[in-house]
Amino acid sequence: MDVPVKPTLHDGALTDQFGRKITYLRLSVTDRCDLRCHYCMAEDMVFLPKSNVLTLEELLELSEAFMKRGVRRIRLTGGEPLVRKNILWLIEALGRHVTSGELDEVTLTTNGTQLPKMANDLYRAGVRRINVSLDTLDNDQFKTISRRDRLDAVLNGIEAAKAAGLQVKINTVAMKGFNEEEIPDLVDWATSQDFDITLIETMPMGDVEGNREDSYLPLTAVKAALDSQFSLQSTDYRTGGPARYYSVGDRNARLGLITPLTNNFCEGCNRVRVTCTGRIYMCLGQDDHIDLRAALRAEGNPNALDEALDTAMGLKPRGHDFAVSDGKMVGKVHRHMSHTGG
Repeated sequence: MDVPVKPTLHDGALTDQFGRKITYLRLSVTDRCDLRCHYCMAEDMVFLPKSNVLTLEELLELSEAFMKRGVRRIRLTGGEPLVRKNILWLIEALGRHVTSGELDEVTLTTNGTQLPKMANDLYRAGVRRINVSLDTLDNDQFKTISRRDRLDAVLNGIEAAKAAGLQVKINTVAMKGFNEEEIPDLVDWATSQDFDITLIETMPMGDVEGNREDSYLPLTAVKAALDSQFSLQSTDYRTGGPARYYSVGDRNARLGLITPLTNNFCEGCNRVRVTCTGRIYMCLGQDDHIDLRAALRAEGNPNALDEALDTAMGLKPRGHDFAVSDGKMVGKVHRHMSHTGG
């Protein structure tokens, strides 16, 4: 039987009740996006009032508080992070912490539409690695999945990122009935250009049109099919996230699998997510959260933020509740992925 570890208090490293150190922050800077991918948000999404969203200065203060407690990697997410006004100010500020050695890296997950005009600026700001979400190379299919006709912008953005010197990884949500037949082509396209590609299982997050079970595609079956075509070999490569990586034949790129439903990856969890409103979610698959915005804005208590972080560490669960039982997804959370941050 595991005995919970008392979380470290105040100025020590962020350590949860199971002794796991938190070194990775996924920070959402906006809930807004210029696409409407149907597994991520509803077509008629109601976005947050700007007054509810942390300022860029508050996002930096929050990031620096996490850094003082042992966080070494920060990934900016959304929504679409690059639609946030003046976002380069924050990226440049975090990039200076990379230069000083206080951070190992600042990265971001993007849909790629803004990269044609921003890729060079991202590199100059200190970003070296990005994830680009791309679920299909077929224009009609892209319009169906994202509800927008923007595939050319995404592909142009990927080329701009590569030209700017950014290391690109493709993120693909594997969906039954949508892109399952195209996955081998996506893997071939990405790895032939030296892009790593990560496949992600659909997760039960937020209310969307239709049933998520209808699009759920277990990656165990996908891997078996890909293995026969690409000679996959397990590797020890890690990027700080939950993906498990495989070499792809003799190519200089890897295939990653994120399997929250078929193969729980929580044992070594080293990350937390903070929304653009300042809520910290200790687990993607649970609704428990702590309000860091109130702590940031607290007057008369300089320790408020550290105390809130300590409380959060005491609430971080061993693992998420996502699962498939009798053909049904269980462990659903009510917020959309765009609210939490990818």
